Formats: sequence, structure tokens, C-alpha cells
Amino acid sequence: MNRFRSLYLLSIPVLAMGCVFLLYGLLSLLLFRDQLHIPFFELAAGTMLAGIAGLFGISRKLENIGYRESLLFVTLTWSMLGLLGGLPFMLINGLSFTDATFEAISGLTTTGATTITGLDGLPKSLLMYRQFLHWMGGLGVIIFVVAIMPMLNIGGMRLYKAETPGPVKGEKLAPRISHTARYLWYVYVAITLACIAAFWLAGMDLFEAVAHAFATVSTGGFSTHDASLSYFKSPAIELVAIVFMLLGAMNFGLHFVVFSNRRLWLYWRDEETRWLLYIVAGAILLAAATLWWDGKYDALTSLRHSAFQVVSFLTSTGFVTADYTVWPGAVILLLIILQYIGGCAGSTAGGNKVVRNAITMKAIFLEVKYLVHPRGVFSLKFNRRPVERDVMDSVKAYMFCAAALTIMITLLLMGTGLDFLTALSGVSACMNVNGPAFGALGSNFIPLSDTATWILSATMILGRLEFFTVLVLLHPAFWRR
Repeated sequence: MNRFRSLYLLSIPVLAMGCVFLLYGLLSLLLFRDQLHIPFFELAAGTMLAGIAGLFGISRKLENIGYRESLLFVTLTWSMLGLLGGLPFMLINGLSFTDATFEAISGLTTTGATTITGLDGLPKSLLMYRQFLHWMGGLGVIIFVVAIMPMLNIGGMRLYKAETPGPVKGEKLAPRISHTARYLWYVYVAITLACIAAFWLAGMDLFEAVAHAFATVSTGGFSTHDASLSYFKSPAIELVAIVFMLLGAMNFGLHFVVFSNRRLWLYWRDEETRWLLYIVAGAILLAAATLWWDGKYDALTSLRHSAFQVVSFLTSTGFVTADYTVWPGAVILLLIILQYIGGCAGSTAGGNKVVRNAITMKAIFLEVKYLVHPRGVFSLKFNRRPVERDVMDSVKAYMFCAAALTIMITLLLMGTGLDFLTALSGVSACMNVNGPAFGALGSNFIPLSDTATWILSATMILGRLEFFTVLVLLHPAFWRR
């Protein structure tokens, strides 16, 4: 493994982060006029110089990128951007290094957990920067790098596989991976623009529409208000958010195919999308019935709040429109389960992904069939295709890893002084890049100790990169030449 090659590649996202700081310095100076341009320009100068020095200080000879270099590059990129992305929160908002890094990682991984209060009074340029972290991380910084750097076309598929979520990775929409990544970004931008227009038509001003579109399409969940979307008290805005949270949680490759062919029925033809919609419908009815039976709201209000929170939790967005922390225990458990289910593979959503849960359920039913018909010959199919053995093994390993890591990290957090519900919901929120938690973390993540904050920061990166991309770095054989 050539470590210098990974370090050379790392200079590119560092330089890109410097460009982001420069952009928000210009927005602060020319548009928002909130006097934050100086710290943004200072950060831009430092990071851009570091990125340029890395590009020219390390050999620019780029050979075929190996799989191990790709895994290391992806993990280092998310870690480095988290460290750099937190600097504005330190300089401008006065957060500690620990909390600022947590906030940035939460933004980039589209988690939406926060350590900031008083959002309504923050300068607009800092608020928009915070929202932009979601949008930048939504479809993956690595895919963006592959899309804009033609030199990475050789070996680019390895970066794409290391970054793209889901058990079946690397399916190209075009012969060249750089074109594939670019097409995904075209779709991402198009849906974002549509979301901005929809929020504006629903009653938001342009600043709010752009800010919340960044968080909605990326299924991130940051808001410009402490009260999240409940600040607006608008059923129209909630409906727009539901639609675009679901679009963000669907496979972006499928979006491209639908847009290219102009055939909406292709959404329903996709089995994973059907599973997603079935789960949404069933969970909404179950939650609404429980809330109504418990006497929390009338039937219509129960349906409204259930629809929004079910979609928000399942898509790992994390917007809120009601105080879900006081809901019945059965609904709280349902929301935590939805966090683990997550959205579709190839989407901006977190969780285990619908396809993994569907394959697991089918495998269980298949085992039951074998018990009834021991000599029967059956095959497990998904989307009308047989599921290969290596995919089955990958799904089993992932589901076991998700359960084992949940238990281990929950115990670690309880060791820092958190109670069981707080620790478990905190792990669920960060591992599934969802955001909302329960117990002491029901409002925000400020009650965490520094140790617990760093644990959950690492958990967000683990969850965003779906465990194995990070865990493989702990294996001694990975570092052998």
C-alpha cells in the first residue's frame, strides 16, 4: 500500500474545504453583511495553502489506486473534513474543539445531532454554512471528488465502492465512473432546486428555503431554528419536507433512470422502493393509532405528527414538528427501530438500508420453508434477481456488526455516566446518522461529556461509511505491503 498516494489525494478535499470557507467569506461580505468574512477568509487562506502545499509537496505521480488506498483515503477524508469543518464554530460561535468537531462531523455525515442552542440568533452566514455541510456530505464528498477530478477515473470505481452505501455497490450508470458520479450529482442538484422552490411556494423566505432544502434532500436535519420545522407551524411545509425526505431516501441511481426515461412507474417497479413505502405506510398507521388511543392528540393531529416523524426517523433526517420525547413508549421504540431500518441503498439516508432488512426477512422466511420442506429447492430473489451468496454473507455480517457495535458503544457511553435510554438512543441516532435521541439528549447533545462526544463523533463516521470501511483499518494485515 502506498501511503503517500493517500496523503496526496487527501490534499484535494482539504483544498475543497478551503474553497468552501472562501465561498462563505464572500457570502458574509457581499450578501449577508454579518461581519464574519474575516474569520472565514483567514480559514480559507490557511486550508487552501495547506492543500496546495500537499499537492505540490508530495509526488504527483498517480498510479492505479489500490483498494486499500481507497479505504484509507475515504476514512481520512471524513475525519479531516470533520476537524477542519469545526473551525468556524470554534472561532465564531465559541464552541470547544470537541463540540465544534462533533457539530461538523454531524453536519457532514448528515446526522443532524447538535451541540448548539440559540440558532434563531446566529448570523446568517454561519447558519447557511452549517446547512451546507449537510448538502456537501449528502451524496458523499468522495463521489464529488471523483466527479470533478478526471485524473481519478483510473481506480475511481474503488473510491466509489468505498463511499457508496448499500450491500450491492459499484453499479455504474455510465461506462466511466467519473461520468456516473457526475450524473448522480446532476440529479442531486436538480432535486435540491426543486425542494427550494417547493419550500418557497409553501411559505418560507428564500434564505429559509435554501437552508432547509440543503438539510432535507441530504436527509440531514439541521434547521435554522431551535424548534426545527415546528417553528413554521405549517402543514404545507411539513408536506413538502415529507415528499423530499422520501426522495432523498430513495436510490439516486433510480432517480436518474426515472428522469432519463421519464417514467414514474419505474419507482414502483423497484422492490426496495416498494418496501420503503410499505414500511412508511404501516409505521404511520401504527404510530397514529397508538397516539390517538393514548389520548395525546385527536385522530387527524395524530396522523399528521405520526406521518412526519415516521418519515423523518426512517429517512434518518431528524426534523421534528412535535415533542416526540413525551410520546408513549411503544411509539418511541418504533421510532428507534425505524432509525435502524433507514432508507434505500445509494441514497443520502442512513440506517441498515431497506434492502438489507428485506433480504434478512426473506432469508428468515426461506429457512422456515426449509423446515417445512426439507428437500425443497428454493432461491432468494430481490428485484426479480437471485441474491448471490457473497451478498447474503455481506448482509449477515453487516447486521451482526450493527447489533454488536450498538451494544458495545452503548456500554461505553453508560460508562461515562449516561442512563440506558440516553446511551442507546444516542448510539442509534449517531450510528444511523439520524440525529434525534431520547432521555437526556432529547433536546440536544450538550449534556455529553467530552469522552462521550468523541465516542459518538467516531460512531457517526462509522455509521456513515457503513462500518467495514473503517473497521478494516484496525486489521494488522491492512498495513502490510
